[in-house]
Amino acid sequence: MKIVVIGGTGLIGSKTVQALQARGHEVKGVAPSTGVDTYTGEGLAEALAGAEVVIDLANSPSFEDGPAMDFFQTAGRNLLSAGKAAGIRHHVALSVVGTGKLQASGYFRAKQAQEDLIRASGLPYTIIHSTQFMEFMGAVARAATVGDEVRLSPAQMQPIMSDDVAAAVADVAEAAPVNDVVEIAGPDRAPIIEFVGRVLAAAGDARRVVTDPKAAYFGVVLNDTDLVPEGPARLAPNGFDAYIARGEFRL
Repeated sequence: MKIVVIGGTGLIGSKTVQALQARGHEVKGVAPSTGVDTYTGEGLAEALAGAEVVIDLANSPSFEDGPAMDFFQTAGRNLLSAGKAAGIRHHVALSVVGTGKLQASGYFRAKQAQEDLIRASGLPYTIIHSTQFMEFMGAVARAATVGDEVRLSPAQMQPIMSDDVAAAVADVAEAAPVNDVVEIAGPDRAPIIEFVGRVLAAAGDARRVVTDPKAAYFGVVLNDTDLVPEGPARLAPNGFDAYIARGEFRL
């Protein structure tokens, strides 16, 4: 099967390309650095020619409200239009568990807009809602740092390893479109503070982790279950212990 991975040079994209190639598919990982830009439309028609499946893993270069909305709407329309012209049989997109609950954030409003465009496009699709990547616990800590403290919501989290995200994306790409959302998550559920605290401790980071019910998560004050799957989800095989054992922390 010929598959095009948009955002194919990023963390999840590069792993998805490798996973699909290992399964024997003809895979092209593309990005602006390879001459294919969903925002401008450059190279899209050529990249999708003859493809059966397109996987959209591209992210906005800005998390600011206006630029994020502009990116996801413009890039989404361009990619869906090019997909229709190319006769794509399955449009796969990676989004975030809790997107619909996190609409106080401009970034998540933009992700919702991206999803809405896919649903209205008429193309067969599957939207994958993933929980937060384990590799981004350092980014969560940075965003929540005030002085020498990391102030975190008591809300639950169920992080997933990037390798397992890529494997799940590859599985969805090989399967028939569901024209709905599929949720994926790691096997371990606990308050955010436990995961971030373990990473900081393992990395020898001296910042003190504090639970603060008023602390915002990337601009949103969370309810307890905003970041975890609402119903049945595909649970990844690798727990947080496996991530800690790797010792590859992005602080």
